Amino acid sequence: MPGGERVSDKGGGAAAGPLLLGVRHHGPGSARAVRAALDAARPRVVLIEGPPEADALIPLAADEEMRPPVALLAHAVDEPGRSAFWPLAEFSPEWVAIRWALDHEVPARFIDLPATHSLADQGERGEETEKGDEAAEGSGAEGPDSGAGDGEGPGSEEAQAPAVADVRVDPLAVLAEAAGYDDPERWWEDVVEHRGLGERDAFAPFVVLEEAMGALREVYGTGGHDRDLVREAYMRLQVRAAQREFGDGVAVVCGAWHVPALRHKAAVSADRALLKGLPKVKVDMTWVPWTHRRLARVSGYGAGIDSPGWYGHLFGAPDRPVERWLTKVAGLLRAEDRLVSSAHVIEAVRLAETLAAMRGRPLPGLSETTDAVRAVMCEGSDVPLALVHDRLVVGDVLGEVPQSAPAVPLQRDLDRIQRRLRLKPEALERELELDLRKETDAGRSRLLHRLRLLGVEWGDPAASRGSTGTFRETWRLRWEPELAVRVAEAGVWGTTVLAAATAKAEADAVAAQGLAEVTALAERCLLAELPDALPTVMRILADRAALDTDVGHLAQALPALVRSLRYGDVRGTDTGALAEVAAGLAERIFVGLPPACAALDADAAEEMRRHVDAVHGAVGLLGDASAPGHGDLRVRWRSVLRVLSGRETVPGVVRGRAVRLLLDEGELGQDEAARLMGLVLSPGTAPADGAAWIEGFVGGGSGGGMLLVHDERLLGLVDAWLTGVPAEAFTDVLPLLRRTFSAYEPGVRRTLGELVRRGPGARGSTAAVGSGIPGFAADLDTARADAVLPVVRLLLGLDDGDHPTADDNDLVGVGK
Repeated sequence: MPGGERVSDKGGGAAAGPLLLGVRHHGPGSARAVRAALDAARPRVVLIEGPPEADALIPLAADEEMRPPVALLAHAVDEPGRSAFWPLAEFSPEWVAIRWALDHEVPARFIDLPATHSLADQGERGEETEKGDEAAEGSGAEGPDSGAGDGEGPGSEEAQAPAVADVRVDPLAVLAEAAGYDDPERWWEDVVEHRGLGERDAFAPFVVLEEAMGALREVYGTGGHDRDLVREAYMRLQVRAAQREFGDGVAVVCGAWHVPALRHKAAVSADRALLKGLPKVKVDMTWVPWTHRRLARVSGYGAGIDSPGWYGHLFGAPDRPVERWLTKVAGLLRAEDRLVSSAHVIEAVRLAETLAAMRGRPLPGLSETTDAVRAVMCEGSDVPLALVHDRLVVGDVLGEVPQSAPAVPLQRDLDRIQRRLRLKPEALERELELDLRKETDAGRSRLLHRLRLLGVEWGDPAASRGSTGTFRETWRLRWEPELAVRVAEAGVWGTTVLAAATAKAEADAVAAQGLAEVTALAERCLLAELPDALPTVMRILADRAALDTDVGHLAQALPALVRSLRYGDVRGTDTGALAEVAAGLAERIFVGLPPACAALDADAAEEMRRHVDAVHGAVGLLGDASAPGHGDLRVRWRSVLRVLSGRETVPGVVRGRAVRLLLDEGELGQDEAARLMGLVLSPGTAPADGAAWIEGFVGGGSGGGMLLVHDERLLGLVDAWLTGVPAEAFTDVLPLLRRTFSAYEPGVRRTLGELVRRGPGARGSTAAVGSGIPGFAADLDTARADAVLPVVRLLLGLDDGDHPTADDNDLVGVGK
């Protein structure tokens, strides 16, 4: 066949043999050169560096729903977490070769070491393969840095030139340095992307690269990647098999680093000896969506390129790439409300071309266009430039794969739910506000919570910027390619999201080590609406609660249970059993808390203070939801606080907090609170104990600063005590006081300072008795209150006819 003769004649510098097209992975220049070479050679079969198990998946690349970037995913059947990716972008030479073969009805095959061996080898080494660092490099889909195909694989020296021991080489970096460049990316752009090599001779770029890589391998051998020897032996055997079947009409697309080894005339027996006895593991393969961000080294994935968005532009632009790129940049900045006109684009193009000429480059590259954008469109600022880098240079493109691609049943169910809920995976992080009163939003919430239970972290809960009610949820969503592996791993729990989450929750409950873990799991089950898992979780929760005698553990568990009761109300879930456990837990805390607070050191006392706060908030939320037969839990809790506030064996920080909580609840008058503070701050009390009491009373982010601002009598007590602390004890109490008062907002600290400087009107009397300090008066100042009424009316949305007065109960405190 004529095409076969041309392959033989243009064999990358050899008189005969296969057409070896050495490429840079994810290199648009290599991709264009591969397409031109295949058009010129018209081979009868195209061999591609990649796992042979994926041969059956090649036809899917022609599916209309397939949109790169995508990746081949291989995972061990019995251990889905042992996995590897082979990413392919639209500008990847391997993808171009696949599409050329499909378009021309030519067979395409992968010829790299099978994943059944590479994944088994990773398992024996005990390495993490989540990022595909070994198998993906081994596939040739990426290299450690250069993308020139330098991977790793075990083997011997027989089929390769001697290596320099313990040297790991980046081929492009070595070639760039030899050419006088300090940046391999810039060298590659100048010699490949911008030169148009191969326009007259489609095979010339590959001849040059083969000669360069041959020289490097003569010096560096395997470049520190000894496992390449096994991979290259397997590839040579596959090339020989294809030649026997198709004659000389064989084209091979592989990393340029491997071309000298494939050209090497090794004995078949030697290659087979390298492959003998390799470990095996059963694997499954499929296509999964990929992202430009995961192709970039800046994101932690060594795919060989820093700027996939830029390279995608170079590959797709039919002409005038610089002008088209800067037009994209202008559009992005205008969308972000920056003033960028066509004149900015014209000036940026001129500047980029001038910089390229000054730097001796054939065309402006990414560095020149970036400098031009910074100077002309960003006015020298790196802030908008960072946006350009993130959105365009790297990019958030997320590929798509057809529904006909193989997938585990759990993935199928997830796809179905995503379509039903109109919740499409996206590479760009976005916030999702959910109103749980709406059926669709409630379904989205259930799905996200169930996926989190399964370890598929598609969404993370975030603080809502609007309502904080329990019927509102805010999520930050971002789909990462690795989540496909997490879904495959979760498939062991069930074939649907609901069944898998239920089974996983039950297993987690049985394996939970502490009471707090089980209560947190009960909360997550209610959020995810897993009614079949709740009985098991509640049974284990009741058992753990009955056996756990540690008050701290009980106090940690109660808040999660109470939150679960509230979530149950919002989602219409029967929480009767949960209420019974929560009420019983609260009663045990009430009984055990006072003795548990005795004889505590400073750290334990601070931890117990946090437990008291948590229980107080939980009991307040529990309210009427407590189970029948347990009485009013809030009344009983206040009795516990009274015991804590007056027992001398309780640490000062806990006693102070108990007094403060009773004061806030209206169970303790200000006179009584002042009396207790006066007793604690009397000369007979050790200064350290007094400082701890103050910290509990007005510290810990409880609004104590405002309490001191508005109650001059309490401020006077603290001021008098502080000025009376002996000099020898002052350094001991200073850290406690600094910790307490440093937590106040700057405005509160400033107001307290002014009040202390002016001096309270009368020690031990209220500020309302003619203190003379602005803002503190005995009676309501109606004139000052009336002055703010227009603003209040506007904030409340009242009509012009509605004129609230300072006598209205809701506004009585405005003028104080």
